Amino acid sequence: MKNTLYGKDILSAGQFDKKTLELILTTAQKMKQMVKTKGGSQILRGKVMTALFYEPSSRTFGSFVASMQRLGGGFIPLQGVTYSSVSKGESLPDTVRTFASYSDVIVIRHPEVGSARMAADFTEKPVINAGDGVGEHPTQALLDLFTITSHFKKLKNLTVTLAGDLLNGRTIHSLCKLLSLYAPIRLNFVSPDILRLPNELMDLLKERKVEVHEYQKLVELLPTTDVLYVTRVQKERFTDLNIYEKLKHYYVITPEVMKKLKKSAILMHPFPRVGEITIDVDLDPRALYVREQMANGMYIRMALLSLILKK
Repeated sequence: MKNTLYGKDILSAGQFDKKTLELILTTAQKMKQMVKTKGGSQILRGKVMTALFYEPSSRTFGSFVASMQRLGGGFIPLQGVTYSSVSKGESLPDTVRTFASYSDVIVIRHPEVGSARMAADFTEKPVINAGDGVGEHPTQALLDLFTITSHFKKLKNLTVTLAGDLLNGRTIHSLCKLLSLYAPIRLNFVSPDILRLPNELMDLLKERKVEVHEYQKLVELLPTTDVLYVTRVQKERFTDLNIYEKLKHYYVITPEVMKKLKKSAILMHPFPRVGEITIDVDLDPRALYVREQMANGMYIRMALLSLILKK
């Protein structure tokens, strides 16, 4: 399969077609097998990645660093940028141009929508969007798709229920764009009224002939759901914390709730969680966020780095 990602930016889930997704998922499966059998390789020896994170991150930051290490490359970690020249007022373009001169790829997380695209405009080195405010998180969507396709050979006619903060959830925004390529597929969006999916994304899904439905109650949908994708209500996006406190536990998945979910279904969460799935649910074999989803983040990011940096 021809590598069409060499030297390319990864800025939005909307940039992929099904053929490119097949390339990424196939490569990720090879990376998973390689890690399990050999631990890693040296295919990116001599390559350096800058991890430029203006917002907090645990799994995305850690898995990108681990990915680069397992592939034999080096990395420059900038997390929180408190101790960099950004704290002195340095602009994003200047920071990007500086670290592009030291490295072969830049992975960026930033609180402003469109920041990754701006970064890409100021360097010829590949840029990977690791989250731009409430915009997108394409690598999370790819690992989510990898997790889903590992359990369902065909996505056609699948029912995916997405619950929580759909307005601010960039993981939801990106995942919807990928899933829309596999229509006919049914997407149930469950949220409080003020946290509904953005209208422009809903319009895009309808244009792509995706069957979409909006609800405020979750439980009644569980018996017909194949994939239950739960997200936290994002405190950092609220200016009125009283509203946040009212909404933060609007949906809580417990073992009792899981009894209503079909046996063949899977439960996913991009993490961090702040109470929307209780700890005792982790023992349920359908709870894939610990068993597979987290690890898949490393395999997908290994795949992307190898495809982008090596012909």
